[in-house]
Amino acid sequence: MAGRNFLFIPGPTNMPERIRRAMDIPLEDHRRADYPATVLPLFEDLKTVFGTHEGKVFIFSASGTGGWEAAMTNTLSPGDRVLQARFGQFSHLWGELCKRLGLETQIELVEWGYGVPLERYREILAADSAHSIKAVLVTYNETATGVTSDIAAVRGLLDELGHPALLYVDGVSAIGCIDFQMDAWGVDIAVAGSQKGFMLPTGLSIVCASQKALAARHTARLTRCYFDFDDMLRMNAGGWFPYTPAMTLIHGLRESVNMLLEEGLSNVYARHHRYAEATRQAVAAWGLTLCAKDPALYSDTVSAVNVPAGCDSNRVVNIAYDRYNLSLGMGLADVAGKVFRIGHLGDLNELMLLAALAGTEMALCDAGVAVELGRGVAAAQRYLRATHPAAQA
Repeated sequence: MAGRNFLFIPGPTNMPERIRRAMDIPLEDHRRADYPATVLPLFEDLKTVFGTHEGKVFIFSASGTGGWEAAMTNTLSPGDRVLQARFGQFSHLWGELCKRLGLETQIELVEWGYGVPLERYREILAADSAHSIKAVLVTYNETATGVTSDIAAVRGLLDELGHPALLYVDGVSAIGCIDFQMDAWGVDIAVAGSQKGFMLPTGLSIVCASQKALAARHTARLTRCYFDFDDMLRMNAGGWFPYTPAMTLIHGLRESVNMLLEEGLSNVYARHHRYAEATRQAVAAWGLTLCAKDPALYSDTVSAVNVPAGCDSNRVVNIAYDRYNLSLGMGLADVAGKVFRIGHLGDLNELMLLAALAGTEMALCDAGVAVELGRGVAAAQRYLRATHPAAQA
């Protein structure tokens, strides 16, 4: 097919040419004398992206799932009690990983379209007078449903109740796109992935641990080897890794962080919110609704769009790809066939987004959904024009 594919799934995202060029280099010696000069400043700049001064950043050659495993195995012991809410496919998978590691995992079932159940968490934590719950897990941005949860509110519960459990956050589809304040929100471990807001290929799991989480590794008894924080701490101190690092991806990560800091994180977050709101304006103009049940929960990185009864959302996704070379996200698990997902994160501008919305309109029409061509695109155009920085000035 002529032209390029329009990639609008919620990860991997579009890769900027700056990052592509930064990785397009000959392979090199990862033990050369000047390698620490590349790695050590990167660790420090990543702390800025995570919103921490005291935390320690680890870079693993893995997907975000590897970061989940690193978070749990370095801080917990077999049989430790973990609290998790299932409100999407990725919160579900993290809970399942905990079970397979031998943790006593309490799963709270939440209707998909809602976020972390704060009042239910309050009840459970208040009743845990023996403090048997060692870990509280929160999926910050549930990619399957387009729902963002309130991390600061979960920390507020723990502090209010005087509960010592560690707070773990899956920020894979949020960090680098949506405001994240690790220190201010009292997060103990946060997990990110290279293929979302960092605009890289899949392959790096970036984990940030608080000093409290690092201290927990001394009593943690879950088996760990490749993901052992101790090995990383020992080698990272000098700018090295305990095993062969993904060198080209690390060069790409260096350029990604440069781009984020040059734009300014507050500007990055504002840009993502603007494009997300333009997408929501288009969805409303189509007469459709979002999977997220409340505007307070709307994600600024992915919109999961409900299709009308009798329509298979997979057909919309397949038509978009087969006819228009547009990649949209399918509905997963509980919402399979019911929603399609538009990723609006990473390297993105107005015309890229409008092209995706135009293609989505055509795919909806072709799938038999009563959408007026141009209506959603026009709504997004009006919003983008009115909110452009030049117009605001």
